[in-house]
This record gives sequence, structure tokens and C-alpha cells, in this order.
Amino acid sequence: MGSTSQRQNWTFLTNHARVLVAIARDPAVRLRDVAAMCGLTERTVQTIVTDLEADGYLRRVRDGRRNRYEISTGAVFRHPAEAGVQVAGLLALLTGAAADPDAPALVAGLDVRDDAPDEDDGTPEDNGAPTALSDPAPDRVSPVA
Repeated sequence: MGSTSQRQNWTFLTNHARVLVAIARDPAVRLRDVAAMCGLTERTVQTIVTDLEADGYLRRVRDGRRNRYEISTGAVFRHPAEAGVQVAGLLALLTGAAADPDAPALVAGLDVRDDAPDEDDGTPEDNGAPTALSDPAPDRVSPVA
């Protein structure tokens, strides 16, 4: 039953995402404190910060004897499934900060609305039901601000 316990221990965020979120919450945070928050070794956090800096997600700035970190506002996710989607939206969600309204949505470039009438093929657009990517029904309030 060891494989079952392994499956129960997975998480949504990678260590890289956790470190980036911790730094976004406090740009002057010490890496030792990030390691404690994320449950990682300090060496692992140093390696992750080096990765994030090398790929343009953040920048280290000396502030006296300490480092301060600046998150790159236009950084996008690396995986092709999220191509073109800015990391700022995820950081805003996880830190409580306001997201950039000009950032592309998670399904950037995908428009499933079809304004032209066509034959009824049973799709939600044909029967008037809203889809996750279409406009909400007139009597519903959109959760997106």
C-alpha cells in the first residue's frame, strides 16, 4: 500500500511556484525563511532562486547586506499548455494582490463563441446554455470583476 500513500502526498504547486509565491509575498524575505515556509532545504531554495532568475522570473537586487527580489511582471508560464499566460495572475491569486487586468486569460487565444447561426449539433451554444468560456446567462452575475 506504499503507492497509495505516495499518491495522497501530491500537491498542485511545484517547489518553484512555492518559492516564487513566498518571494512575491515578501520581496525582502531571507532564503532561510523561504526554506522554512516551503519545507525545503536552504540549498534547494538557493538553486530554485537561481533557476527563476536565469529564466527571467525574478531579479536579485542588493539592498545593503541583504537581497531584495523583484518579480518580472511579464513572465509567462513555461509549459505549452499555458503558453502566453502570465505568472502574475497566479501570484495575485495566491498572494491576494491585484492581478494585471491586461494579462491573458488561462485559455488565451481560445474563443469558443460562435455568433454565426448553424445547424443544431447539440452543443451548448446551439441551445442557449452558457459555457465556461461564453458570456454568462443574462440573469446571472459574472464572477469575474
